[in-house]
Amino acid sequence: MKNYMAVYIASPSSPKMAEWIAMEEGKRKQMEMSGIKAWGDWMTANATAIVETGGPLGKTKRIAAQGVSDTKNTMTGYVVVRAESHEAAAKLFEKHPSFSHFPGDSVEVMEVLPIPGG
Repeated sequence: MKNYMAVYIASPSSPKMAEWIAMEEGKRKQMEMSGIKAWGDWMTANATAIVETGGPLGKTKRIAAQGVSDTKNTMTGYVVVRAESHEAAAKLFEKHPSFSHFPGDSVEVMEVLPIPGG
């Protein structure tokens, strides 16, 4: 079994996001509440695979040799799961609520590799 980090992606310029933003506030709040429940149900259904519950991601700072600056990216959250293979880890997210209840574009899944020499 290996660990895999899954990163939720949502582009601010996607048609799904434009539709989400244009949605009447009451309807959007209903979708949010139903999405939070669906997310919790997904977490419960996959509890044996979840290593780190992760969570939503906030604003981003970029740190480089030139210093610290504000930046933007499309990452909205993450979770770490344990699975037999990369494919098995990816399959956990095929019907994830981020696609049906939120304006998510995709989930990117990558193996968490051991630290060399560690």
